[in-house]
Amino acid sequence: MIRIASYNLQKCVGLDLRRRPDRILNVIADLAAQVVVLQEADKRLSPRMAALPHEMAEAEGWQVVEFGQPGGSLGWHGNAMLLRPGLRVIETQHIELPGLEPRGAVRADLETNLGRLRVVGLHLGLVRRYRLLQVAAIMRALARLAPCPTVLAGDFNDWRGGAALDAVAQGVAFISTRPSFPALRPVARLDRLAISDELVACRAGVHVARPARVASDHLPVWADLEPRK
Repeated sequence: MIRIASYNLQKCVGLDLRRRPDRILNVIADLAAQVVVLQEADKRLSPRMAALPHEMAEAEGWQVVEFGQPGGSLGWHGNAMLLRPGLRVIETQHIELPGLEPRGAVRADLETNLGRLRVVGLHLGLVRRYRLLQVAAIMRALARLAPCPTVLAGDFNDWRGGAALDAVAQGVAFISTRPSFPALRPVARLDRLAISDELVACRAGVHVARPARVASDHLPVWADLEPRK
């Protein structure tokens, strides 16, 4: 089994308007995940320095997956990935996404206790039409690769979900989790995980323990995955 989590950090600025990467790391540690996919891990303005500094994450025992972004960023377009020891990065990729806002997704193929596992981190746009185009672009990029058990994790920014999103995310199924946004009174399932048919989620949830309700405007979501028998 492996636990994968997704967390929109809101640039480490909490609901108290304080930038506290140390508090974010406490929340991440409480998730007890082996892979944590992050969104808004970098500051907003160029040169987009890491809001969650590399050295702080590494001091807590995390391996930061390098996506080749210069200038001190933790990831790419704010998408980043942290790994616990014992997992090995095989290869990484940037996936360009269409739309009016600059958007991108990241892919890391990992060697895990389940074997090879493909993890895609994403943060989709605010406009529904472009969100669907962005998911379709991700699925096309994955279709060009050799088959591999796959997880999509991130902030889908989709308040409704439903048939349209399912139709473009062909080849994966969304895991049922509770709402994660806004953190104080969650009503929307913006943060989600989807898995390919080779995997099954034996448990999944939304992390609500302190300080998660004030560390970001999103709550983290997680799932325990195992191979489908």
